[in-house]
Amino acid sequence: MIPLVTLGGAVALALLAPVLARLLGRNAGYPLAAGLAALAVYANTAAGEVVRGEVLTAGVSWMPSLGVSFGLRMDGLSLLFVTIVLGVGALVMAYCPRYLEAYYPIGTVYGLLTGFAAAMIGLVTANDLVLLYVFWELTTVLSFLLINTAGPAAALPAGRALVVTAMGGFALLGAVVMIGVAAGSTSLDVVLADPGAVLTSPLALPAGALLILAAATKSAQLPFTFWLPGAMVAMTPISAYLHAATMVKAGIYLLMRFTPIYVPSMAWSAVLVPLGLATAVVGAVLALREHDLKAMLAHSTVSQLGLLTAAIGVGTSYALSAAVLHTFAHALFKATLFMLVGIIDKEAGSRDVRELGGLWKVMPVTAALTGVAALSMAGVPPLLGFVSKENLYEGFLEADFAPGAGPVAAAVAVVASALTFAYSARIVHGAFGGRLTQPGLYEPSWAFLAPAAVAALLGLVLGPAVRVLNPLTDRAARDLDPGSEPVTFVLWPGFGTALALSVLTVAAGLALFHWRGRVDRALERLPVPDGAAVFDRIRAGVLDLGARVGRPDTDPSPAAVLVRPVLALPVLAVVAWVALPAPAPFPGPVTRPLDWVVVVLVAATVAGAVTTRSVTAALALTGFGGLATALWLLLAGAPDVAMTLLLVEVLTTVVAVLVLRGRGVRLRRPARWRRAPAAVAALAAGLSLGAATYVLTGRRAPSPVGGYLLDTAEDATGGTNVVNTILVDFRGMDTFGEAVVVGAAALGLLVLIRRGEAGAEGSPRQRVATDGPADTIVMRVASRVLAPLMLLMSLFLLWRGHDEPGGGFVSSLVGGVAIVFLRLAHRGDAWALRLRPEPLVGSGLLLSLLTGIAVYPLGLPFLTPVYLPGGVLLSSFVFDLGIYLMVVGLIVAATDRIGGRARTGSVLGSSE
Repeated sequence: MIPLVTLGGAVALALLAPVLARLLGRNAGYPLAAGLAALAVYANTAAGEVVRGEVLTAGVSWMPSLGVSFGLRMDGLSLLFVTIVLGVGALVMAYCPRYLEAYYPIGTVYGLLTGFAAAMIGLVTANDLVLLYVFWELTTVLSFLLINTAGPAAALPAGRALVVTAMGGFALLGAVVMIGVAAGSTSLDVVLADPGAVLTSPLALPAGALLILAAATKSAQLPFTFWLPGAMVAMTPISAYLHAATMVKAGIYLLMRFTPIYVPSMAWSAVLVPLGLATAVVGAVLALREHDLKAMLAHSTVSQLGLLTAAIGVGTSYALSAAVLHTFAHALFKATLFMLVGIIDKEAGSRDVRELGGLWKVMPVTAALTGVAALSMAGVPPLLGFVSKENLYEGFLEADFAPGAGPVAAAVAVVASALTFAYSARIVHGAFGGRLTQPGLYEPSWAFLAPAAVAALLGLVLGPAVRVLNPLTDRAARDLDPGSEPVTFVLWPGFGTALALSVLTVAAGLALFHWRGRVDRALERLPVPDGAAVFDRIRAGVLDLGARVGRPDTDPSPAAVLVRPVLALPVLAVVAWVALPAPAPFPGPVTRPLDWVVVVLVAATVAGAVTTRSVTAALALTGFGGLATALWLLLAGAPDVAMTLLLVEVLTTVVAVLVLRGRGVRLRRPARWRRAPAAVAALAAGLSLGAATYVLTGRRAPSPVGGYLLDTAEDATGGTNVVNTILVDFRGMDTFGEAVVVGAAALGLLVLIRRGEAGAEGSPRQRVATDGPADTIVMRVASRVLAPLMLLMSLFLLWRGHDEPGGGFVSSLVGGVAIVFLRLAHRGDAWALRLRPEPLVGSGLLLSLLTGIAVYPLGLPFLTPVYLPGGVLLSSFVFDLGIYLMVVGLIVAATDRIGGRARTGSVLGSSE
């Protein structure tokens, strides 16, 4: 249960964060930090079992028909990443109260940061490929939202990050499907227990390529390095968390998690080692070119992730162990440096080393902590970064995917590390060395420094005491390569090749720093492709192509938009007539005399609607045609569909009147040359659809699924209304998704029209209350009598929907008509406008979601029926109630916003 409780605790903190922010303001970071630290301690209570090789599992069934579960597992690798996520998260949360100002979106920042921690915990503990993918995508969305908290300037970088990482998400989805097919299961326990089943499958190569692509996008490997430095526009606490512990580490975790499958493959090494080392060198070069401290750290993250990627690609026990240790070391020194750069920026008002200097005289503690973290990043003893870097060299020397690969890989790693030493020295010297340029500065409070100090001192202490980490790092490495020998890390392993490479790294780094003027001039002349500009050009080209393709559909003329689909119908009819076999014989005469009455009514209303020049008449005739069609459906034995259509026609007419009031009441007569082609196209389309209906109606046997639903609906769900049981019980997840779309449409309507009305006098709700002609006595009296009856009828239909015609959607339309009636009849009364769409949509969404997932702890699928004592079905009714609220919210939003936009006057009240 430890992984489940850890994830649940992080989710609880994410939900609690906005509440704490409202109560405590920016100081809410302290209880959140304590919560994350407590979860880290709790998760590590499993360390003894995990180190012994046990895998802790927990979970519930999610989609049993697909073999997918909400399963969690905690082995050594998962525990390592959970510790990093929660530990660094606690430090960042403790840092936020002194960093955030009152004008920042404090509740949003805290909620998203803790939500990000929860998503990462879910990702690194997921025991199912599908669940891993879900959490992977959640980190993508949350990172986009976090970057966007920086304001309008963050929109473009956040968009780049979203597009690139979402592309990686598609790649991961493909890999998940392929690995699941190859292994015969989506369970990670099953997949990792028999890696040969995947590796020997013909799907192994494409799945591995997609995994590498997904990891490269997430961890900013070539050619996707550009998005991560751009994301530094985010606030410093967010950057610290993204770079040190969460977002970019997700790609590293993905590669590590699937290493047991692909480590025997030379192709895996042949791709990852060159990719990682090239990224390491490019990232280090770009970091050395920068003058902005935060930009240096951003590019340095790219470089360090490249080293980790290459070490994973080597795949030997030593290389994997070193990668595990360096992952931990990188989290410490990178979190420290980002937090300290944030302090410098706050105190000095700049991050540009050309504007800073001599700060050690006024900020000695900040300078000392920055020096410790920079030395660890540079790989200088006795810091933890030195131990991990030196062991990375040992690992690179073992690369054997090609002749001479080991020495070459180690040499390239030395180049990248020498550049790392040089820009680490630039960070310290640029900010703290030289002449003091701002003598009025002073040391920040200890509350501000403490989180960075904790991380820096851990990096200092754990270097000599690295043996403390050996049990966990060794267990994590052996999870990556189960047959490997234990690897023990020590500060001083003796003289050897790795030590010589470390000395060479320091010497080369010192030389680069000493001749930094010449190096800067050389780097300025070095042509470096602008990845962000290339990406922007590609995106602009794609958008332009989309605009060209969609331009015909943006024409304001309905005829221009409809001409292609209308002309396509006869073409499809001819193709079907030629290509398809002859239809089965018609089963016999089924037409009744009343059918002809309805046909005549529909034809007459359509003919009148297309010939009249009056807007009022066209609306009335169109609505009457819909009512006639509803009557036809009722005669055909489909009362649910007929009732739905009837109510939709009423609401559509109301919305049309609200939109068109105040506009011209006469339709222009079309040009004479357009009438004949339009008539021919309309007749051809109508005849094609009529012929298709004639061919398809009554000629097919009921499908097996239809027969199954008819036979088992009552026994399986307790309901006798098969239509409702399909929507709420058998296809509840689909219905929930459609309801979410309805809710999103309502909220989108509110946001978009509110923006469109910016600057106009009064709110849309106020204009609904005052716009239009005076309310009539008849309408007001009738609404007081009919609206309550209609609302009661809607609740009655909601209650009976599981057994008789009704249900959440139909009943919500009845309730919506009642509300519209009240609002139109009492536009001058404030009480008629008290019902707001936002709470309706939100409460409906939450109610339906909680009803659906309430059975998950019992191991049951979404919306499994739950009964009250006495056999009364509870879950379907409550789920339908949520649908009811969301649809009513959409109707209220439409009358609020569309009614508010209309200009003074009324089509119905205008003279013709």
